[in-house]
Amino acid sequence: MNKLIWVVIFCVSAFVAMAQEKANYDEDVQSEDNIIAALYGSISGDKGIKRDWDRFRNLFTPDALLVPSGKNQEGKMGYRIMTAEDYITNSGKWLEENGFHEVEIHRKTETYGSLVHIWTTYESYQSKAETEPFARGINSIQLMNDGDRWWIMQIYWLGESKDLPLPAQYLPK
Repeated sequence: MNKLIWVVIFCVSAFVAMAQEKANYDEDVQSEDNIIAALYGSISGDKGIKRDWDRFRNLFTPDALLVPSGKNQEGKMGYRIMTAEDYITNSGKWLEENGFHEVEIHRKTETYGSLVHIWTTYESYQSKAETEPFARGINSIQLMNDGDRWWIMQIYWLGESKDLPLPAQYLPK
């Protein structure tokens, strides 16, 4: 009988813990501000800090795209298409081994019904203690609200370069 009580207590505790975790994820998708903060927050952390990839996955539709772009080795503009899972596989280890903090410094939002397009300018640091970013760029993020929550449909980004500085309209005033 004691075994059965402990099994029930364990199962209830696990269910409560999962429900609390899910509630935290639910808050992430209740507003445009929350989902953008959760996006930056889920990929950011100091060196050696594991990321909450379940939180990251929760932000995206199952078929969402992540599209980094930039000049390739031949100097020609190129891009790569990834799923959220591809991003975790390709970048997760590097983020954790090197430290990475992506910080939003400016945002421009355009909305039509459930279609939202956010231009969010970022700076990247390896630790919170740094004062100069090692990279900057713009994330073009498409969101959808299905009536219950916000979803990231696509992120398409381009890093700043000496040949392509960030335009003034996408920088803090």
